[in-house]
Amino acid sequence: MKKLLLSSIAFVFLLSSCGSKTKGELVGVQGKKWYPEKPYGMELIPRGSFIMGKSEEDQAKVLNAPTKTVTVRSFYMDDTEITNSEYRQFVEWVKDSIVRTRLAILADELGIGPEEGGIGEYAFRDADTTRASVYDKYMLDNYSGMGETGYEGRALNKDEDLIWDTSEYPDEYYTEIMDSIYIPEEESYNGQRSIDVTKLKYKYTWMDIEAAARAAKKGKGSRKDFIRTEELEIYPDTTVWIKDFEYSYNEPMHNDYFWHDAYSDYPVVGVSWQQAQAFCNWRTKFKNDDQKSRGRQFVNKFRLPTEAEWEYAARGGIEGGTYPWGGPYVISDTGCFMANFKPQRGDYAADMALYTVEAKSYEPNDFNLYNMAGNVSEWTNSSYDPSAYEYVSTMNPNGGDQANNRKVIRGGSWKDVAYFLQVSTRDYEYADSARSYIGFRTVQDYMGEEDSTQ
Repeated sequence: MKKLLLSSIAFVFLLSSCGSKTKGELVGVQGKKWYPEKPYGMELIPRGSFIMGKSEEDQAKVLNAPTKTVTVRSFYMDDTEITNSEYRQFVEWVKDSIVRTRLAILADELGIGPEEGGIGEYAFRDADTTRASVYDKYMLDNYSGMGETGYEGRALNKDEDLIWDTSEYPDEYYTEIMDSIYIPEEESYNGQRSIDVTKLKYKYTWMDIEAAARAAKKGKGSRKDFIRTEELEIYPDTTVWIKDFEYSYNEPMHNDYFWHDAYSDYPVVGVSWQQAQAFCNWRTKFKNDDQKSRGRQFVNKFRLPTEAEWEYAARGGIEGGTYPWGGPYVISDTGCFMANFKPQRGDYAADMALYTVEAKSYEPNDFNLYNMAGNVSEWTNSSYDPSAYEYVSTMNPNGGDQANNRKVIRGGSWKDVAYFLQVSTRDYEYADSARSYIGFRTVQDYMGEEDSTQ
């Protein structure tokens, strides 16, 4: 009875103390003030409406882009296509995480902790109980062993630098783990042994909000029914430079294009739609991990643009333009080509480029976006349906059918004729396909009032 009385007194005190701060007024929950931050390397695309589709003659007679007035909300968009250097950051992060995870698991199996040195330096952080928080201990006691491997949720020790020089490996256990991520000795040649890229897999989960909302409308399903898990190899398919062109010598591009520093600022290619989605998820996680460490609120997710967002951004605010610079010509008044494509019936080099060019080449459009025409075609989030314009909404339209494996690509590429460079031209590729002429750029929803200074 005494315990119940004390609880009642505490509850009344809690209510009265809350009321004393607000003086009994409805003031709302006071959260942190939100300051919109312009993402690095992105441009703000202000909200607006435009006529989506082909206002000019449809020369190809595909009849899949009838004009339709639509409105899109504000968003940020990368000012260039994602470059080899930027995608390599993703690959390096995945490689680093895989090595650290394998080292930590082996250390755990051997019962070796940080105090014993060697591989123990890379043990899970909770292995050092002096550093584990109350939360870490709770999670280890209550959730360890509940995932596929039993190691889900355990934090890696990222304070210790990985050692890549074989002469400096600390012990035989470390050597065993490092050896496991390289191609077998019998598959190496010319004294070079490289990382087995098939082992560079990225695993993530996401929630299918649209499917969950539709199911909730019918009173069906629970939250866990709409959580999807994806795991895929994320290294670009460098063989596309050979597979895309029969009877053509493109071996130098296969050998050097992705990893060599000479191509760091060129757009990444050989990436499927699924890999582009994985990159978006990683970029969001990478940013929000930093936000969390700084005690800041999470940012909106990075994602692929919808087809409508891409076309709106490509137009750069020019109504009825044929190309990002307006049009209708692909040659400037000084006689220079305005983009990297296949001009003059196949003279690839006439525009000063044989393959791709650096991501910041040619003049940007009026939204300060580079190469929205030519260089590489770009994945969008939308699924391709010839009749999509007939039924998609006029507000933030998107044909995002998960069951449709055909995904819209836009902008044309270095190997395309001028027709595919037009801002309204639609094309598609299958989500699991990778090409030497398809890349991507990401967008992020804008939160807050419009601010032209952002």
